[in-house]
Amino acid sequence: MKLFVAELIGTLLLVLLGDGVVAACLLRRSKAENSGWMVITTGWAMAVAMAVYAVGKISGGHINPAVTLALAAVGKFAWRDVPAYLAAQFLGAFLGAVLVWLVYFPHWRETEGGTEKLAVFSTAPAIRNPVANLFTEITGTAVLLFGVLAITGDSGAAASGLAPLLIGLLVWSIGLSLGAPTGYAINPARDLAPRLAHALLPIPNKGGSDWGYSWIPVIGPLAGGIVGAAVYVKLFGA
Repeated sequence: MKLFVAELIGTLLLVLLGDGVVAACLLRRSKAENSGWMVITTGWAMAVAMAVYAVGKISGGHINPAVTLALAAVGKFAWRDVPAYLAAQFLGAFLGAVLVWLVYFPHWRETEGGTEKLAVFSTAPAIRNPVANLFTEITGTAVLLFGVLAITGDSGAAASGLAPLLIGLLVWSIGLSLGAPTGYAINPARDLAPRLAHALLPIPNKGGSDWGYSWIPVIGPLAGGIVGAAVYVKLFGA
């Protein structure tokens, strides 16, 4: 139960701060309206770092089903704990999205476009091409897992307590370099659970939840995470 709660809280913080910065930049009459991609990628990077700092010492701070499944696939995490971690991550992401909706409650009505409202909760491609979009998500998440294993395998980073910050910087780099084509979900819980929240919450003039695209930010990160972790272990055996 302690591990479940830690992963729930960690993923809640991730989505609360991550979707929160997107809401700040996209919703009308926010003081941060139109701040742009640099602010969004920075906010998400800090969200990851803070979430991992908050619960990393308890659960390992996976806060991402792609991380959990990839670590299990390469023998660095027990398969018996995977279902509980995934359930906690999806529930935490859903609750984080609901909190973002509440925090920005007056702004939903002020914002006209349904596209902007959905973008607060979930990712969407700049150019809709399923093959290219899937490849982008696979690549981004492969880099994430490769980097996470490199950082956590460095005894100096672990001893200094800088590992969560470095992981946040890694996510920042992925967002800046590889995130523009799809919005870099690189985390199935971060996309699917808030997308469900968007579908269920009474948001005025919200439009559809784009379920036709929703499989890409789930399958892509799951596959990419396993690829990245497997390549790291194959190359370095750690």
